Amino acid sequence: LTMTLEEIHGQENTMENADSCWVNALLLFADLKCAALEELLVAAKKQDYLTVGVYESAKVMNVDPDSVAFCVLATDEEYECDIALQIHFTLIQAFCFDNDINVVRVNDIERLADLVGANETGEPKDAHCILVTSPSANPWKDPALDKLSLFCEESRSVYDWVPTITLPER
Repeated sequence: LTMTLEEIHGQENTMENADSCWVNALLLFADLKCAALEELLVAAKKQDYLTVGVYESAKVMNVDPDSVAFCVLATDEEYECDIALQIHFTLIQAFCFDNDINVVRVNDIERLADLVGANETGEPKDAHCILVTSPSANPWKDPALDKLSLFCEESRSVYDWVPTITLPER
């Protein structure tokens, strides 16, 4: 089997186009995950279905674990070496796995703090852990939650147990 230079060059262009399509699809999927996360947090905040903060989240998980629908763990370079925070993250992740709660990591804690708002004193909330909760008696349904749940399920199928969502810079 011999190929001419034109045929080889034609195959390279086809492969480059396929690679380009694949990259574009991945970028679009990444944008959809980010948009779904933002939509979910904003909608949950309006419904008063958010718990923000590591200790506050731990309390909810201890008192009413069935109310937790989704978990977001956030960190940035400043906190990557915080051993206490990493221990909390490990315990929260273990709790989520044991209770079939989807969990994601997010790279931009400041952006998450902006999305969930300030506390009573006007200071940004501790957005290291955010829980989306839903009353057990009347579970809350949201399309963004469904999208993120599907993303988590697909990630687990390729052994990515805590997928990361990288929020785009604004």
